[in-house]
Amino acid sequence: MPDSSATLWRALNDRRHLFLLAGPCVIESEALCLQIARKLKATCAKLGITYVFKASFDKANRSSGKSFRGPGIAEGLATLARIREKVGVPVLTDIHDEAQAIAAAKSVDILQIPAFLCRQTDLIHTAVATGAIVNIKKGQFLAPQDMGNVVKKAAEAAPDGKPKLLLTERGTTFGYHNLVADMRSLPIMGALGYPVVFDATHSVQLPGGAGDKSGGQREFAPVLARCAIVAGANGLFIETHPNPDEAMSDGPNMIPLADMPKLLAQFVRLQAALKG
Repeated sequence: MPDSSATLWRALNDRRHLFLLAGPCVIESEALCLQIARKLKATCAKLGITYVFKASFDKANRSSGKSFRGPGIAEGLATLARIREKVGVPVLTDIHDEAQAIAAAKSVDILQIPAFLCRQTDLIHTAVATGAIVNIKKGQFLAPQDMGNVVKKAAEAAPDGKPKLLLTERGTTFGYHNLVADMRSLPIMGALGYPVVFDATHSVQLPGGAGDKSGGQREFAPVLARCAIVAGANGLFIETHPNPDEAMSDGPNMIPLADMPKLLAQFVRLQAALKG
């Protein structure tokens, strides 16, 4: 069984160890999710990494209205609950409105607020009020300092004024169809007092770069992940798939599942070297 919320929260705040939020972009099938979750759980257990499985039941923000969005909230949350039970890992999923926040909090351990929604006050308040851990991605349009206002909104909804938050850097809009990852964001957001995550795969996305879908440069995701660890990231967010070129969402920036054990071992060694 997965860790309780309190135990998971302590693990995510343990700065001695890296944590990983990883899985496919969207739920394509339960079999795929199980394959990825089991592989990453085993790898992370060997490396001493706290692992959280992630997948979306709905990708509401797609370049084209014809793009695959996922199975929807009812089927998607049922799948995530089974992943949680069968594999014994905490799970994370995106939410887009207050009703989704309330429903998802019953099935998952971490609610994720997408970057484009990071200033939605009611969504933040509702997500925090569920008592779940909430991962808020910094909008591509925000300076890292602006996340201070987001944290204040979250604190308003926590009974003790201390929400369980993760803050994620995922790149900033840099002209058309491009993002840039500013590593200064990590210590700036870290100063707000919450664990900071670097989204290595969305940071190499090329939004809308393929016309009716986004492109990506997955070969640079490991490079940026290493930079983020040096800059002080407490955790990494990585989307992965057995065959990214056949993935139904964000394939161009996803890391092949077979590459993950070697990369994660590198990240752990790098973090250990910094401590030494």
